[in-house]
Amino acid sequence: MSTPRQIVLNVNGIEVIYNHVILVLKGVSLQVPEGGIVALLGGNGAGKTTTLRAVSNLLAGERGEVTKGSIEYRGERIEKMTPAQMVERGVIQVMEGRHCFAHLTIEENLMTGAYTRRDGKAAVAQTLEKVYTYFPRLKQRRTSQAAYTSGGEQQMCAIGRALMANPKMVLLDEPSMGLAPQIVEEVFEIVRDLNTKEKVTFLLAEQNTNMALRYADYGYILENGRIVMDGEAKALRENEDVKEFYLGMGGGDRKSFRDVKSYKRRKRWLS
Repeated sequence: MSTPRQIVLNVNGIEVIYNHVILVLKGVSLQVPEGGIVALLGGNGAGKTTTLRAVSNLLAGERGEVTKGSIEYRGERIEKMTPAQMVERGVIQVMEGRHCFAHLTIEENLMTGAYTRRDGKAAVAQTLEKVYTYFPRLKQRRTSQAAYTSGGEQQMCAIGRALMANPKMVLLDEPSMGLAPQIVEEVFEIVRDLNTKEKVTFLLAEQNTNMALRYADYGYILENGRIVMDGEAKALRENEDVKEFYLGMGGGDRKSFRDVKSYKRRKRWLS
């Protein structure tokens, strides 16, 4: 029997409020084990990005704050830390929408990720070569300005830049957004490789439920700022409700996942 993996991230009942009034997350709890790939699933506006930002401490820039609950990374409370302190601990977020520096070349973009490194030029050069091994296309385009590369190349550049910081955990926000299906598959294959070969832990927010559950070990489904379901990725893929609402296998008008669950409960009580 395999030994349970150590929990590196423990989010416990957090609430997040923006501008002191807008409640976005309502009692969200989740765990990420060492060396795992955990997917945060749900539609637009479900609270996936806010959850990632709560972990990386990027909420303040959006006038948001964690008002209840706790977040622990490797047993240490992190809610009051700065984003820079999270980077020092090896937690790096890849933002939704890729966010490359348009006027810099691909290689210059990658090198910005190594800004916080203190282990010397040789180690950074070694990491750069490793990034090029995982993303051969970036090596071909390394002297091109990021503005003139494709969406897929920019997404690879954004992930590669995160790797240049030698992360222990990557928070990956909507990696498939706006990409052609074969590029999405390529990106997820690289995520799996980084996970198995480099032992990088991933927490990824993704609307493409089907793709995410193929590569993740575990998934949490968010709806309106709450977790409505969680489980092993394989179990979620085979769950009838998940198939209907998130894998596009159901017919008819869709209500919310929560409405249908309560309707089914009522039906059981009445029958």
